[in-house]
Amino acid sequence: MAQTSARRGASGAALIVAALILAAAVVAGAVLIRASLQTHAEELSSLRAAIGELQEAMEADAAAAPTRQAQRPGRPDPNKRYSVNTDGSPTLGPAEAEVTVVEFSDFQCPFCARVGPTIKKIEQEYGDRVRIVFKHLPLSIHPKAPDAHAASEAAHRQGKFWEMHDKIFANQREMSRQKYAEYARELGLDVEKFEKDLADAELKKRITADTREAAKLNVRGTPAFFINGRYLSGAQPFEAFKQRIDAELGGG
Repeated sequence: MAQTSARRGASGAALIVAALILAAAVVAGAVLIRASLQTHAEELSSLRAAIGELQEAMEADAAAAPTRQAQRPGRPDPNKRYSVNTDGSPTLGPAEAEVTVVEFSDFQCPFCARVGPTIKKIEQEYGDRVRIVFKHLPLSIHPKAPDAHAASEAAHRQGKFWEMHDKIFANQREMSRQKYAEYARELGLDVEKFEKDLADAELKKRITADTREAAKLNVRGTPAFFINGRYLSGAQPFEAFKQRIDAELGGG
């Protein structure tokens, strides 16, 4: 009996010790979990703060974007008005129009072709209130552009610039002197005079003058527009032009 009681006592003591160990483990686990949760909470709080700072930085960056664009070197300031020489340039619309849209364009540039329908929509929308002026800017990356610009100027001498302009852009994948001669015949031009004018140094000087003026204005790419002297870059949608034109007309 004594042995049995002793065994029971030892067993009970072992159970108590096991219980104490288990309790200690539970307490320790709880402490660790609490510490971990606190750490995670602190990390989450830090993450929220970082996200907030990032959002503020992005908002500030977005607010500063127009200023950076205006100050970016190699590009005209969209907040300034520039004087662009339009004497002798091909035009659509009356000289006394309230708004003049000057376009620097490259006949081999796909973006210049893409903006063509927008220019036509401006004509239809505003009529005589807007004048469109074309300026030559054949880019060095487009080897076929110079002959196309010469062809358009040769057609201009016979009063058919815009007709030649439209044909070249409509057939941008077929740019060659042979094609320009075909267009000249189709347009009823004096082909012999047209061919002679293509080789005229004065014609090339005019194109060079436009290119140099673009460089002075810091225009590097095409198409580039000046709406009553204010710069607008690229093949923008009609709404972008409408906003600027309406503002010039006093309606926006």
